[in-house]
Formats: sequence, structure tokens, C-alpha cells
Amino acid sequence: MYAVIKTGGKQYRVQSGEKLKVELLPAEVGSQVKLDQVLMVADGDSVTLGRPLVQGAAVTVTVLSHGRHDKVRIFKMRRRKHYQKHQGHRQGFTEIQIDTITAG
Repeated sequence: MYAVIKTGGKQYRVQSGEKLKVELLPAEVGSQVKLDQVLMVADGDSVTLGRPLVQGAAVTVTVLSHGRHDKVRIFKMRRRKHYQKHQGHRQGFTEIQIDTITAG
């Protein structure tokens, strides 16, 4: 059984027991979070598509940790104009583990 969920403006295909890094969630480490924006649920040959969400479907996840990704370096330059700009960014993430998928 797997599902397609939407969190942080992105879509993820998830299965039970899977670990993944998503955009930062406002939850404590070790707590369980219920994600109810489920776009699709598939169990064997039966596939349930939402329009846009599947009614009553939810995915329960456990928050494992919070962290920050590797630094992305941004360098802008205009040739012959003596313009150089350096910038860096580290995006925050929440590592979660998928516990259960309930279909509506």
C-alpha cells in the first residue's frame, strides 16, 4: 500500500516504514503528526484518486529529527562592471518516518 501526499508545497510517494526529509514541520521530535492532504491511495490493484484530495484518507508520521540541508552557494557576477555578489542558503528540513496509511 502506498499513497501520494502533499506537504510543504511538494508531493511525495510514501509507503509504511519509509523515512524521508520534508519541509520544516512545526512539531516536536518524537511526536506523531497526521498529514491529511492525501492526493492518491493505492492498495494492490485498487487505486483511489482524489479530486483534489481523497476524502477521509490520512497518513500518520513520526518526527525523527529537524536539521538543515547542505549550503547552496549563490554567486552573481556582471562582467566588466566590477559587480560580484556572494550569498548562501541552508534550507531547514524535518525527517519523518511513515507509520500508517489509512484510506477514506
